[in-house]
Amino acid sequence: MNELKTINFDTQTVSARELHENLKIETPFHKWFPRMCEYGFTVGTDFWTKMSESTGGRPSTDYEITLDMAKELCMIQRTPEGKKIREQLIALEKAWNTPEQVMARALKLADQTIDGLKIENKQLKEENELMKPKALFADGVSSSNSLILIRDFAKILRQNGVDTGERRLYDWLRDHKYICKNSTMPTQKAMDLGIFKIVEGTTLNKNTGTEILTRTTKVTGKGQLYLYEKLTAI
Repeated sequence: MNELKTINFDTQTVSARELHENLKIETPFHKWFPRMCEYGFTVGTDFWTKMSESTGGRPSTDYEITLDMAKELCMIQRTPEGKKIREQLIALEKAWNTPEQVMARALKLADQTIDGLKIENKQLKEENELMKPKALFADGVSSSNSLILIRDFAKILRQNGVDTGERRLYDWLRDHKYICKNSTMPTQKAMDLGIFKIVEGTTLNKNTGTEILTRTTKVTGKGQLYLYEKLTAI
């Protein structure tokens, strides 16, 4: 029975090798198909190259050809087999284009679109939940331009879900080269990033009664956001 078994209605194509086989053509496929292309068929419009498995399991070259090209190839052969397969393709196209089938495809496409939107909406909600703490933290920082001590910053971090304390925060800052080792002074890297500001002041020495110059490292608003994002990304 001369009928094509594998017709891809999603792409409106059939296998050139299967068509060749069902047409009962004696000319080998690798010679026959190039000859057929001389009738004006073009790659990318009428047919596309693909690899398929032959009977021995070895890959061989095949082509996905449009239904229109397949019908024309059937006519060119002028054989009973060609006429039979062409009639099959015409009948299948008519069934494919009935109002019921058109509506069914439209509903399927709509369902796929809805499913895609559901997945996208779920992803947006998840991303929003992840970003919410950072957004709240950013709002809190932007509402205040004051510099804060590192120990106070550690408290704010803990209030915003970062499990740390002053000592552990200092250790992390030193490990990541934002604070100098064995010191509370910022590194040049941190200063260039605008994370800290050194505030100078004076304190009274009770023993001598003289004033002593002090230098205190404080976290800037920009630094608070920067370090929060680094710490929450761990």
